Amino acid sequence: MGYVFVSGNLALDLAGTRKWRRSEHEELLHTPSDLAAWCGESGQLPKRLQVDDRSFHRALELREAIYDLAVARMADATFPVADLETVNGLAAGPAVGVELTSTGVVRAGDIDSALAEIARSAVLVLSDADAPIKECGRPSCTRIYLDRSRGARRTWCGMDECGNRVKAAAYRARKRADKES
Repeated sequence: MGYVFVSGNLALDLAGTRKWRRSEHEELLHTPSDLAAWCGESGQLPKRLQVDDRSFHRALELREAIYDLAVARMADATFPVADLETVNGLAAGPAVGVELTSTGVVRAGDIDSALAEIARSAVLVLSDADAPIKECGRPSCTRIYLDRSRGARRTWCGMDECGNRVKAAAYRARKRADKES
């Protein structure tokens, strides 16, 4: 499918697999095989994972917990207890194995280790009070990302999807205003 990894953090990228949460949402993970493909494309998890329905639903539960915790973090609000339990419970799972080869790093493990790796990524980013977590500036987009840009001035989750569309809409609006003047 070609998933997008623009959040700067594995856990936030998983949260971004459900888009447009304030309006009609767009689900990017429909089936266990979609989750397996996402994990493989992430570059940070084992490739060719076997994902059953139970693990798939645990991943979706983890995704929603990560999103809710990130929203609470951005609002300086108390973390929801159920979401903490979800993330912390999965973070205690087995680690993804890594092996250095002449062609790079090979990651090994099963879906449980992949979910644990994602949950640990959430723990690390959400526990850092100085992590520059932001939500996309496009009104309909709810993707959360780390703003590591110079001066922390990044506005959109990514230029390809949101940034270009916002800029194009603003350009069209200026042209319409010029014609009406």
